[in-house]
Amino acid sequence: MYPEEYIQFLIHFHGTRDYFECHEILEDYWKKIEPRNKQSIWVGLILLAVSQYHHRRGNFRGAKKTIEKAIHIIQHQGQLVSKLGLNEKALIDIIKKRLQSIEKGRKYTSFDLPIIDPHLMNLCEIACARNGFVWGKESDLNNIHLIHRHQLRDRTNVIKERNRAIKAKRDSENN
Repeated sequence: MYPEEYIQFLIHFHGTRDYFECHEILEDYWKKIEPRNKQSIWVGLILLAVSQYHHRRGNFRGAKKTIEKAIHIIQHQGQLVSKLGLNEKALIDIIKKRLQSIEKGRKYTSFDLPIIDPHLMNLCEIACARNGFVWGKESDLNNIHLIHRHQLRDRTNVIKERNRAIKAKRDSENN
């Protein structure tokens, strides 16, 4: 009923609070099923996770920018929010309150998405337990690998691909 990637997103959002991983999981899924649709509900959820990643790191500007985009998309995709087992009104209320918190410069705190489908909740809790995660656990604000994950990852392939694209562009301009 629910895509496996969505379940994985939820268990990382609630179980590990690894918002970078949430982003990675749903971005791959979104690119696979509707890559050109920047108003996709998947993009809204990706942006919500990214905003939490920024907020937790103290990047209020990045958090504000991404959560505003998330709100816009999620409000326009309300029917899909409900089909994903979430309470649409509660989700929008939660993220609007989170935006206010960001705008006021308040420190990050963990929050849960309003899952209303008991079957989905059960799937997520079982998957969390199977992976050794604790559902609803507060974010570990002392875990540098969690907080600054984007800076600590191996970017060798990304850099190689970027350099290859730059070289290809230069080559095409010179021909």
